[in-house]
Amino acid sequence: MTTGIVELDLHGCRTAQAKEKIDAALAAAHPSVYRLRLIHGYHGGTGIRRMVEEEYGYGREPKVLRVTPGTNPGITELVLREFA
Repeated sequence: MTTGIVELDLHGCRTAQAKEKIDAALAAAHPSVYRLRLIHGYHGGTGIRRMVEEEYGYGREPKVLRVTPGTNPGITELVLREFA
């Protein structure tokens, strides 16, 4: 993955599938990537949003500084590092 913000579309994924894709994206993220934008949708994506907050928040994933809401309820962002 290249630079800046990487978007990952998780529409149609089950929670376990979404976690696999997120883990793969985190492992492949270039050091210049500072945010991973997870597009999960609003109505069907609430399970994925909860999983992301639970699995990647609270310091559980060393590559993730924090989990933040996106620009709308169907997006959640993983902050990997502060933008300098």
